Amino acid sequence: MRGIIFSILGGTFITLQGVANARISQQLGTWQAATLTQFTGFLMALMILLIVRDGNRQGFKQIKPLYLMSGSFAAIIIYSEVTAIHQIGITFTISALLIAQLCLTFLIDTQGWFDVPKRKMNLPQFIGIAMMVAGVVILKF
Repeated sequence: MRGIIFSILGGTFITLQGVANARISQQLGTWQAATLTQFTGFLMALMILLIVRDGNRQGFKQIKPLYLMSGSFAAIIIYSEVTAIHQIGITFTISALLIAQLCLTFLIDTQGWFDVPKRKMNLPQFIGIAMMVAGVVILKF
């Protein structure tokens, strides 16, 4: 149940962040919005880390460099999302974003990329993805 709650929270805040970034970018520019968002996100994460004080700092040495770069992906995410919101609107942007996430996670799960255990996908999973794509197509029209 906690996983579902955190998923809903994450999805909610991704949407709110996208809308806020689109508004910021109208005043400052898209890369400035991405920079501001990354900076405030860093400050919030740092504050929470200092309060919670969990985790293992010695574990940094064992992390693959690719995984350490993942924070830089956020700059591309923010830029792409803000640009898409300006071009096609928030609803279609988030719908397309979710389908892109689902398709990539499908590949990650089935191929076992990034040290994720391989999972076999069956007909119901394929039908679910097809229904989501159809839903976005219907939503666009």
